[in-house]
Amino acid sequence: MNHPIIISDYDPQWPILYEEEKARILEVIGDKVVKIEHIGSTAVPGLGAKPVIDIMLAIPHLADAERCIEPLRSIGYEYIPKYEASIPERRYFRKGPPEAHIHLHVVEPMSDFWERHILFRDFLRAHPEIAQEYYQLKKGLAAKYGSDHCAYTEAKAPFIKSVVAKARAAQSTSTAIT
Repeated sequence: MNHPIIISDYDPQWPILYEEEKARILEVIGDKVVKIEHIGSTAVPGLGAKPVIDIMLAIPHLADAERCIEPLRSIGYEYIPKYEASIPERRYFRKGPPEAHIHLHVVEPMSDFWERHILFRDFLRAHPEIAQEYYQLKKGLAAKYGSDHCAYTEAKAPFIKSVVAKARAAQSTSTAIT
């Protein structure tokens, strides 16, 4: 990827774009979907982000993703298998310009991938001050790394891991109380 990393201010259109895309996805593969969620920074009100809508979709078995490729292609998605070596628990699709930048992550329900992404999103939604800290970090890293998307992603990883750890700790504390 040679294009620069752009971090935009929060756009209230992002949840609307998600809902519109969710409807399109469910129209073509709804019979295979267990759960579908808006994840990533565009799913957190007030949080600036790369203007990419991340959608996480759970299907009963990852092997079922093969049957989703053609229906998703019919609505503009491209299946990208090259990332399966590094993230074997996910099947990745993308939909790009001119319509929108959308990343679709197909996983099994309650997988570690699913859990981490939901914990991170929900923790940032519940803690706007940490979401703003993340926003500042992303802006600084985008300025530092320019077009190096891999370095940018790696540099965010410690912050994300710490938030997921806090979310897990908070979850186990609330579970212990009830």
